Amino acid sequence: MEQRKIARTVAALKVNMGGNILDQPLPVNGLDQVDPFLLIHHWKDVMPGHQKQRDVGVGPHPHRGFSPVTFIFEGSLQHRDSLGNDATVYSGGTQWMHAGRGITHSERPDATIAAEGGPLEFIQFWVNTPAKHKMDIPFYLPLSDEKTPRVTGDGYHLAVVAGEYEGVKGAAPVLSPMTLLRGEVHEGKTLDIHLPESFNIILYALDGAMTVNGSAVKGKDMLVLEPGEGGLSILAERTSRFIILSGEPLNEKVASYGPFVMNDQTQIMEALRDAQTGKMGILIEEF
Repeated sequence: MEQRKIARTVAALKVNMGGNILDQPLPVNGLDQVDPFLLIHHWKDVMPGHQKQRDVGVGPHPHRGFSPVTFIFEGSLQHRDSLGNDATVYSGGTQWMHAGRGITHSERPDATIAAEGGPLEFIQFWVNTPAKHKMDIPFYLPLSDEKTPRVTGDGYHLAVVAGEYEGVKGAAPVLSPMTLLRGEVHEGKTLDIHLPESFNIILYALDGAMTVNGSAVKGKDMLVLEPGEGGLSILAERTSRFIILSGEPLNEKVASYGPFVMNDQTQIMEALRDAQTGKMGILIEEF
C-alpha cells in the first residue's frame, strides 16, 4: 500500500482547564487547526468519589458554530442541554452535538461515578461547521457502544462513528465529508487504513506503541498526515488504542472566541450578545 507522508508529529501538552489537567495535542506549538478539526482534549484520571455531581465536570455554558464531540472510553458522562436533552453515555459511546445557531449544555461525570469514584477517560474534539450551516437548528445525539458499527479483522477493530469506512456507515450525522474512527490494534498485528485523498488526516494515540507509516508513535502522540494519495499502515509494537479524525478541509476563515467558532469578528460579537440575552437557551440543572 502506498503510504501518506507524515507532515508533523506532536506530543500532547498538559493544560489546565478550570482546575482539570488535560492532554492537548491540538492546538499546539503554532498548529492552530487541521481543517476542519479545531481542538482535541484527552482526559484520563480516577475520580476520587465522595463528591456531588454538581461539583464535578463542566456546568451550563453556550456554544455556536461547530460540533463538540466526545468519545467516552471508560466511565460515564451525563449531558443536559437547553433543548431538553438529558442523556448519560457510557464506555464505548459518543456524545455528538451540533451547536448550530446556539445551545447551552452541561457535561458532567454521572452521579454514580461522582459518589463512588472510579476511572474516567474521554476525548473531546471540536469539528468546525461549514459557514452555510453555522446558524442551523442545533441537535444532540447520544450514541451507545452497542449502536456504533464496527469493522473488525485479524487483531484489530475500528468503530465507525461518522462517515463511511469499508462500506460501513457511522450513525452520527455530518455536515461536511468526514470519517471518524475509534480503533485498537493488538500487539504484533498490522492494520492498513485507506481514506479519501482529499481528506486531512489526524491519528491520535491514547496509549501503547505503534509504527505508523514508518514513524514511531507512543501514547499521547498526534500524527498529522500530508494531503494526497496513500493511506496509513499501522504496526502495533504493543496493544494500542487510537482515534482517527479525517475530513474534507473547509478552507474557510475561522474566527473564534471561547465557546464560539464563526467566520468573522462581527459574528463573534453577535454570538456574545445572543448568549448574554438568552437566545442560546437556558439550562437549569436539577440534582
